[in-house]
Amino acid sequence: MQKRMMITGAGSGLGREIALRWAREGWQLALSDVNDAGLAETLQLVRAAGGDGFTQRCDVRDYSQLTALAQACEEKLGGIDVIVNNAGVASGGFFDELSLEDWDWQISINLMGVVKGCKAFLPLLTSSHGKIVNIASMAALMQGPAMSNYNVAKAGVVALSESLLIELKEQAVDVHVVCPSFFQTNLMDSFRGPTPAMKQQVGKLLESSPISAAEIADYIYQAIERGEFMILPHEQGRMAWALKQKNPQLLYNEMVGMAGKMRKKAAAV
Repeated sequence: MQKRMMITGAGSGLGREIALRWAREGWQLALSDVNDAGLAETLQLVRAAGGDGFTQRCDVRDYSQLTALAQACEEKLGGIDVIVNNAGVASGGFFDELSLEDWDWQISINLMGVVKGCKAFLPLLTSSHGKIVNIASMAALMQGPAMSNYNVAKAGVVALSESLLIELKEQAVDVHVVCPSFFQTNLMDSFRGPTPAMKQQVGKLLESSPISAAEIADYIYQAIERGEFMILPHEQGRMAWALKQKNPQLLYNEMVGMAGKMRKKAAAV
């Protein structure tokens, strides 16, 4: 039987690479994004890689668009086996600089978009004994400075995933949460923050990543096969998480120092 997957934010970056990794296994893919041109390109690449499927524009802030996507999956693919809640946006800035609008925008996409995706697709997943894959971030576990709204949204995705892992076990729905560190992506296209200096600093971190989005997608594929709940694709991320579990105060002290350096850098620009 052909396997079916839905991916939000599939028009570029990690969403596209996840689509291509599963396409190589011959999966049917429901690809969604707000970027129509990117979606069309992803579908073309998916077909060249050995998969197939369809595209549908979907803004994850709008629950009715997600339920329409779930309905389309039922009509066109006969259901769904795996959903990947991947759509997300970047932001940065110290707490005193961030507006409440910045908070609303971040939470509505990066957290509530995942909540709504799980809610809209749960009936299909329970009937197929499917899987939920939520894309969070190492920011959810490490809480780096000058990105409090992003940290909180992504930490919410981890807490939601932990809650669903426990609640959905009896319904035979598996749950996975992915926490990548910085990697090369077009996330900066959506970046929102109070200072251009902050965007520059985050951009440099993304460019310095030792692994690509394609390698992260492959790591996710293997980790799901192994049945891992929390998936940490970066070796440095795994080491940092182990350190925090062992000695959180050490990590907090390091972050305080980092915040001081970032403030000085931003002031110097």
